[in-house]
Amino acid sequence: MMAWFDFLRSPRAAAVETLEIPLFPLNTVLFPEGRLSLKLFEQRYLDMAAACLRDDSPFGVCLIASGSETGEPAQTHPVGTLARIGDWEMEQLGILLVTARGGLRFRILETREAPGRLLTAKVELLAAGEPLPLPPERRRLLPLVRRIVEDQGAQRLPGPHRYDDAEWIGCRISEVLPVQNLAKQKLLELEDPLARLEVLEQYLDQRRLLD
Repeated sequence: MMAWFDFLRSPRAAAVETLEIPLFPLNTVLFPEGRLSLKLFEQRYLDMAAACLRDDSPFGVCLIASGSETGEPAQTHPVGTLARIGDWEMEQLGILLVTARGGLRFRILETREAPGRLLTAKVELLAAGEPLPLPPERRRLLPLVRRIVEDQGAQRLPGPHRYDDAEWIGCRISEVLPVQNLAKQKLLELEDPLARLEVLEQYLDQRRLLD
């Protein structure tokens, strides 16, 4: 199944900026403008969240390639998504609940282990590009996207809901797709939003998930 993702990979987008950021390796894939609920209890991530809130700065969410979410720093896939903390709540002493929102994608240039076993990285941000209108031949995806928005609700998926933006639609379908995380990672890495929609429609058609 994975081979046809690779064939649709577009040329690499131009980097617009480099950043030094803390990384949060997870067994999940965050897409641009997606929401991610996290329960933080390890001291390294409590300190990371405190610094991000203090400085209004992002951290990076990356899918784990090897290792685990706790303990020694994990190895990650090279492309991830910036995340900024929105809502947060201290459920009890030492446990922080946060909701983060996905921003631009990035590619890792180099990583290092900071004191306290926090993984940090120098990354290049991947340009979002100009919004692409949803092509007429992909408009059959719209009923599904509207159902996703309705099911998620305003708290998990607040507006604006850009039903004519190919990138936004592709991300919203990708993040709820019932596939393994590695497949979602391939979708995240695709540079061309129209190619992502083509892959998604083919997958949904094969499983008769479209009206």
